[in-house]
Parts: sequence; structure tokens; C-alpha cells
Amino acid sequence: MSRQSLELAQPPRVLASAIGVALTAFSAPSMAQVVPAASSPSEAPVALDEVTVLGEQEQAYKADISASKKYTAPLRETPKSVTVITDQVIRDTGSLTLVDALRTTSGITFGAGEGGNPAGDRPIIRGFNAESDTFIDGLRDVGSQTREIFNVESIEVSKGPGSAYTGAGSTGGSLNLISKTAKQRDFGDASVTLGSDQTRRYTLDVNRVLGDNVAGRLNLMKHEANVAGRDGVDVSRWGVAPTITFGFDTPTRATLSYYYLETDDMPDYGIPLTVATPGNPGREPVSVDRDNFYGLESRDFRESTTDAGTIRLEHDLNENLTVSNTTRIARTTLDYIVTNPDDSRGNVPNGLVSRSAKSRNSDTQSWVNQTDLTARFDTGGIEHTLVTGVEISDVGVHNRPYVVTPGAAGNTCGAAQLASGDCTSLSNPSPKDAWTGSIARSAATTDTDTETLAAYVFDTLKFNEQWSLNMGLRYDDYETEQKAVSTAGVVTRPENKSHFWNYQLGLVFNPLPNGSIYAAWSTSSNPSGETGGEGSDALNVNNQVLDPERNRNYEIGTKWDFFDERLGLTAALFRTEKTNARVTNASGFQESIGETQVDGLELAATGQITRNWQVFASYTYLDAELVKSGAANVGTRAAPVYVEGLYDGNEVPSTPKHSFSFWNTYNLTQDLTIGGGATYVDSRFGDTANNIEVPEYWRYDAMAAYRVSKNLDLQLNVQNLTDKRYFDQVYGSHYAHVAAGRTALLSTNFHF
Repeated sequence: MSRQSLELAQPPRVLASAIGVALTAFSAPSMAQVVPAASSPSEAPVALDEVTVLGEQEQAYKADISASKKYTAPLRETPKSVTVITDQVIRDTGSLTLVDALRTTSGITFGAGEGGNPAGDRPIIRGFNAESDTFIDGLRDVGSQTREIFNVESIEVSKGPGSAYTGAGSTGGSLNLISKTAKQRDFGDASVTLGSDQTRRYTLDVNRVLGDNVAGRLNLMKHEANVAGRDGVDVSRWGVAPTITFGFDTPTRATLSYYYLETDDMPDYGIPLTVATPGNPGREPVSVDRDNFYGLESRDFRESTTDAGTIRLEHDLNENLTVSNTTRIARTTLDYIVTNPDDSRGNVPNGLVSRSAKSRNSDTQSWVNQTDLTARFDTGGIEHTLVTGVEISDVGVHNRPYVVTPGAAGNTCGAAQLASGDCTSLSNPSPKDAWTGSIARSAATTDTDTETLAAYVFDTLKFNEQWSLNMGLRYDDYETEQKAVSTAGVVTRPENKSHFWNYQLGLVFNPLPNGSIYAAWSTSSNPSGETGGEGSDALNVNNQVLDPERNRNYEIGTKWDFFDERLGLTAALFRTEKTNARVTNASGFQESIGETQVDGLELAATGQITRNWQVFASYTYLDAELVKSGAANVGTRAAPVYVEGLYDGNEVPSTPKHSFSFWNTYNLTQDLTIGGGATYVDSRFGDTANNIEVPEYWRYDAMAAYRVSKNLDLQLNVQNLTDKRYFDQVYGSHYAHVAAGRTALLSTNFHF
């Protein structure tokens, strides 16, 4: 059974205005119009239907090409590890956020936010932080946020250093989210999802042909839910994403799109860690009930907005030469006060937890313009597929956090702190405690501006049916500057100007038409302040003069398609090396003397094993080592004592040795599909000292879908089937984040 995009139902009142405007524009065809026959296999004769239906279903889990023009060869002949999480995988697994979708791919974990790290998406790919390496349709998406997937067609995960493709960053890899755009056919999908923990989700996806070579599409979403297994934690968000395309079958095409997302959540930093003792330096999450929530409903909040508009223009100069230009202007805001379940006062052994507050109020404004020229030509019998382009961007981040004053003074948890709500019980916390403190806007501000000018070229040289050479080159002129004002009014103005080249080189051999073997080398660069004031690598007076960190990757791999190219199998061995990493030296200052090395293996199977059985599976092994870790402070913050090389040889934080993800579906009948999967993540450390550790875990998921008619189907997802208590994030000093418990979601999907 091939299920089409099935997302939404009656739109909620909060979106009424947007719906009214959009549906006026899309009015014309009857809302009862049926989707094309390919979407309704049960309505056509089997002999004719088999080719069309399987054509869609065969590609549902497997992608053969990248949506990025910078990949100048099909994925099977691209000398790089690239995983495409398709729309069908996202829908079958019941994924509702970017984090949900990324759990279907091994080798990715998630980092925790605190003070300097904003509370948002922080994927860690192959052991390296990728919080600033998320792209929307090939353009960098800045600003800390928790991303939705209601307007996402697919997610491309590129692994290994790739600054030739992306610019600054991309040490362990990058993410490219492909947006839903208008199609040349009329369809409508609506979904109502009701579930456990008061989950209510509504989505609408309507596409209409508006004229010759003109079509528009509208996606809407409203979502509200409590978080399973967490007392007092809830999420609320809504979004709208219209798009219109002109000139589908003409030499000149234009796409205009807009995206808006607004969230209002109760933030959750999880549970505190045990306290180290002289005889036992190891720390782990405290043994308390999973649902213990240490936040304050009367104080804590997290609100964010994403507001972005994109214009994409394409023109075919001839059948082998195309020029395109894309401009994206965006503004994101992130405003929160969140409770950090603090153990720094030594109160946890006494059964108490301090509710220290972390806050942020940031506004990020950005624009990026990218121009590409795509050419296909021959030189001396060598076929070329070439893409060259330039990119200009500017990102400005303003942050003015809060001053949160406790209701009771003192550095311990006593009767006064319990009465004021500044402390709570470790075993029986009460999120509804009255809090007597105060909140004010801080006098401290940070303004960071980052400008980038880049040029790049990619070319696949195909010598014959067996041999090809893939090359990429990029130059970045990178400049970031900051104005930081302290609470005392002291102003500092650090700045960093860097210029760096990055490369991609891969040789591909096709021993048979359905398979390839490749050897590749690639690089990436991490300049100081690459996260633009939005993450852990903020610009400061200590790192402003340091050169960019350099990363290189050596990889050999093989990619094969079987069963008439319906099933793809891949394998890769790699080594990633980070040199001149920024670490603390013996004098307590930052210096480019660190080194990190990650050796790994990746295996994956994607696609259709039989007519009715689809699979999306991967395994990753990572041996991640801090080769040169710099100096560690074994004293106190007030009286530091630095010891050189104390953590040399330790494992890289948040990097499990083994991770595994398996998802599959099987069509029992033409109308009934069942599916399920398992995820395994090995134990991992939260700090470079390797004293903080969270345990390994297995998680199981299941689904069932039933087609009632060509206009209606039902889907049930049960996530974390066994209600496993596990930790999906760990912070390097204070806490571990508890993943959601068992969640059941029943979707009623309409098609018109």
C-alpha cells in the first residue's frame, strides 16, 4: 500500500486568517477532486497499476539523487556518505520534529543546552557539534530553534567534513532540509492526529494548479501536547508555509515561498547528576522517578518564532546550461527562562535541588544570496557535470538575557530557599511551587555580526562507464565582529577575519552497472565564532586571533543497488582528524594546539526488499579520541590550576561507540500495512574528563495503517513501545535530559 502525504484536518482557529486568504487564492477546482490514479492503486486494474504504484513505492524509502545541485553525480556515484530521510520515512515513523526524524539515522546524537548553548536543535554528527550546520534548500539556516517538519519533503544528512559544500563548519557533517513546493497537479491532504498525553495535531497540505505553468501550495500546522513521562512539560506550536511556482515547463522558472513557525513550550532540562566524591569521581543521572520535573510553572517559559521568505529564479540558457539565483531573508527569535536542576551547591546528596535559572532573549536576522551556474559538456571524450557559484550572506544576532533574582539569598538549600521556590525536593519536586523572586532585563548585551563571501566549483569528470572523478573547491572570506557590553558597562569588541580554502576529491569505480567503489578525501574549517553568537563557539577576546580549526576526512566506501535498483546497500570506512583545535593551554588561555581523531564504520540498507517489504536501516561504529586535549583546571574557578594533557586519550563527549537504527514496513494486504523498528545507542560520556556518563538504551516503535477508501486512511504509531526510561542528551556538568515515554498517536488522514 503506497500512502501519499496524509497530513491534516480541520484547521484550528488560530490559523483562520491565514487559511481564509490562502484558500481564496487556491479556489477553483472542487475540494472533492480525487488525486491522480497513481495515488489510488486499489482503483485500477492490477496489470496496469503494478508499474505505476510500485514506481512510487519503490522510491518511497530510497532516493537516487540529491536535491542539492552541488552533488554533481547520482548518489550511488557520489564519493561521500549521504543519507536521505524521505517524506515516506518521516510519515511512517510518526516523526513530528527534526529530532524525531534524525533518530531514524545512526551516528547522530543530540547535545544539551545550558547558558552559552541556547536551548534548541543541537545534532552531533560523527562526534562533532553540527548546531550551525543546518540548511534549508541549500541555504544556511541560522538562529537557534526547535525545527518542525510539517513543511519538509525530505532531509539529507551529509556525513564527514564538507566545507567545500557548505562553508564554515560541517566537521562531522551537515543537514539539508528540502521544503515542500508546488506541483503540477491538484491534490489535498488533511490530517487530524489525536494521541496520549493530550496530543492534538492538525495539518493541511493543499496544492492547486492556478493556470498554465503556475501552481500554488499551502501547508498549515497546529500542534499541542504534553510530553509523555514528564510532569508539567508541554509543547505548543503552529505554522504556515505557502509557496507558488511560475513557469514549470518553460526556460524561466520562479518560486516564491514563505515560512512562519511560532512555539510556546515549557522547557525541560531533565534531572540532575550525582555528585562526585574523592573516592568516586564518576557521575550519572540521579536515581529518581522519570517524571520528576524540577522547573517552575510560574517562572519558566520558552517562546520562539521563525519568519522566512525565499525567492528562487532559474533560467535555461540552453539544454546544457542553467543559471539560478536564490535569496532568503529570515528572522528568528528565541526567548526563554529555564530551570537548570543545579547540583553545584552540593545539595543533591541532601535530597534537595537548586532551581538555578538560565535565560536568553535573542533576535537573529539574516539574508543570504546564492547564484549557481550548472553546465554539462564534453572535453576530449570526458563528460563534465559542473556547478559553479558565489554566495553572499550576513547574519546579525542580538542577545539580551534576563537577570533572575532568587527570592531568598544564600548558597545552600534551606528552609528559606524551599519556601521561596528557589529549591525543591529531589525525590518529590513540585512544579507548581510559588516563586518569590524577580525577573528583569539584563544590562548586558551581545551583538554579533557575521559576513561571508564565498565562491565554489564542483565537477564530475566521467571518463567512461566505469571511472569518474568528483572534485570540489570553495573559498570563503569570513568576517565576524562582536560588541559585548557587561552588566558593569564594560565594552569589548572582539573580531575575527579568516580566509580559507576547502576541498573535496573522490575517485569512483563502477565494477558493475549497479555498484560503485570509491575513495575520497575532504576538508572543513571552523573559524572562531562560527555559530554567530548562537552556540558554544561564541566569539570572545581569547579566541579572536586564532586561526580556523582544520579538519580532514579519509573515506573508502561502496554503494550497490539490487532488485532492479529498489534496494540500496552502502558501506564506508573513514577517519576524521581535527587539527589545531582550540583548547585551553597551561596558562589558562585558548590556543590552537588540540587534536581530535574519529575512526568509524557505517553500514546502511534502504529501500524495498520485496514488493511489500521496505526497510530503512543503518549501523555506525565510532572510535572518537581526544588525542591532544590541552590543559584541564583541577583547581577552582577562583583559583585555577591547569594540568596539561590530563584528558589525552579520553573519548569525545556525546559520541557512542555503537549506534543502530532499524525501521521497516510490510503490506499485509493492499489496504493494511504494519511496521516497526528499533534504535540502539551505546553509553556515552557528557564531559571531556569522561566522569559523566549516561547508559546505553534500546528503544522500540511500531505502526499500523489502514486504507478505508481512496479518500480516507488511518494510521496508528506507538513510539517508545516499552516505555523505556533513557537519556537523549547529557550536559557536561549539571544534568541529563529525559526522553519522552511511551506515546500513542492515531492519525485520521483525508485526501481530496
